[in-house]
Amino acid sequence: MTNPPPPYNYPPTYGYNYGSTPMVARTNGTAVAALIFGILGFAIIPVVLGHLALDAIKRTGERGTTVAVIGLVLGYAQIAVYGLGIMLAFWGVSQ
Repeated sequence: MTNPPPPYNYPPTYGYNYGSTPMVARTNGTAVAALIFGILGFAIIPVVLGHLALDAIKRTGERGTTVAVIGLVLGYAQIAVYGLGIMLAFWGVSQ
């Protein structure tokens, strides 16, 4: 009489994970919003959103630091241009 094979205590596998792509950190949505508002020409909104995004990225480890910084640069540049335009307008009115 032959003995049956010993039972295996391994859990069943329902497929292998070969070739799957690794999880990638998501891009921060606030950073993307800062970039979009910076491109659209808003001045204060991308600055506020950019700083909020950098803080959130630091806390959560998400991606998007470069996007947030570009939004900040666009926002600060627009504030400078608008401020210069207002100063030139007042200077032109006073003369």
